[in-house]
Amino acid sequence: MRSLLLIGIGPGDPDALTLGAVRAMRRADVFFFLEKADAGRDALIDVRRRLLAAHAGDRPYRVVSGRTPARDRAAEDYADAVADWRDRRTRVIGDLIDRDLMPGETGGVLIWGDPGLYDGTLQSVQDLIAEGRGDLRVEVVPGIASPQALAARHRVPLNRVGESLTVTTGRLIGSADPDTVTNHLVMLDGRHAYRHLTGYDLDIHWGADLGTPDEVLIAGPLDAVADRIGATLDAKRAAKGWVMDSYLLRKRREGP
Repeated sequence: MRSLLLIGIGPGDPDALTLGAVRAMRRADVFFFLEKADAGRDALIDVRRRLLAAHAGDRPYRVVSGRTPARDRAAEDYADAVADWRDRRTRVIGDLIDRDLMPGETGGVLIWGDPGLYDGTLQSVQDLIAEGRGDLRVEVVPGIASPQALAARHRVPLNRVGESLTVTTGRLIGSADPDTVTNHLVMLDGRHAYRHLTGYDLDIHWGADLGTPDEVLIAGPLDAVADRIGATLDAKRAAKGWVMDSYLLRKRREGP
């Protein structure tokens, strides 16, 4: 039997690493790093290495790496492009497990945020098991996700009385009917999708690179701060090559 730990490590703040994540890291014999196709993402690998150095303990462990394939972001069919990318990524994960996780060993994957929220590793591993890797036992260690960190940084609750919380993506919020946006948490917005929602009495709580030395927080009426958010986002992306941001959009109203 082989074991694989999918370990949520939070949004980037070392203090957001849970005790459960630390205990899981100290069990692993080998850690699998999936490096992004763009060189700017090497900083994310560096964070993982620092977390291992600080928390994995004194027992020996190995680190092996695979390159995450690039996704065709210009494809007309978004769903097909993502499905193709996930299939190729699953093959990379499967090859690493088959080659470097020996019988009786425990492997670990350090996943940004939480393994169950906008990360495809768990589904990839389930697909690999369905293909015949029945000797692979999987454990999921939850982590602090960026919505939780965002709410904490801005000191606001995610819920409001009598309303649901909708968690969505920039791609979907960009085509949403503005009149339906009341309490929406938006992740993975690389297109400034919030701009089309100005003029609808919305407030925004925005954060980028939460918990890191480069963290930026902006909040206020969307109409007043949209340009500032856009300029900040563009500047950070130009400087680093990537930005991890999320934001809460709320229809302005009286009361909680």
